[in-house]
Amino acid sequence: MLVIEVLEDPGLNRSTAVLPDGNFSFPYAGTLRAGGRTVSQIESAIRGAIASNFANPPTVFVSVQPLEREPVEPEEPEMIKVYLLGEVGAPGLVELEPGSTILHAIAIGGGPSRFAATKRIQLRRTDPRSGRQGVSTINYRAMSQGAGLRQDIILRDGDVILVPERRLFE
Repeated sequence: MLVIEVLEDPGLNRSTAVLPDGNFSFPYAGTLRAGGRTVSQIESAIRGAIASNFANPPTVFVSVQPLEREPVEPEEPEMIKVYLLGEVGAPGLVELEPGSTILHAIAIGGGPSRFAATKRIQLRRTDPRSGRQGVSTINYRAMSQGAGLRQDIILRDGDVILVPERRLFE
């Protein structure tokens, strides 16, 4: 963006954009080249182009300003939907960031209740190609104590986590 001032005629003062081809337009001068030129060369080109409209050579000042750009807001990550069922603090649909794990989902759901069978939590996942549902049994107690962290599976959209009720003497 060029800011152009002509002291002898304030009506010519303006800000003008330099086009991608390096040119810009100015009244009484037409299209002038800015690309590859210094500020003083641009001032001289404007002065020479508009001089015939003035009794004395005009005084021209040019400054360069960066274009103001709209701030780009970061995109929100697309959330995955996971269903928590059974003995958790807040069963229901949970929206999680991609890369979230079973431990994270259960924690978001309020953790297992005191009646939860934490050694046999089920992860139910439907294969999108075949439509078949696979079931994995997870030992939450071992995972939460650090022993079975390999079982802390990364969740996918549509997964169902079922925390069953504890049986008598379990």
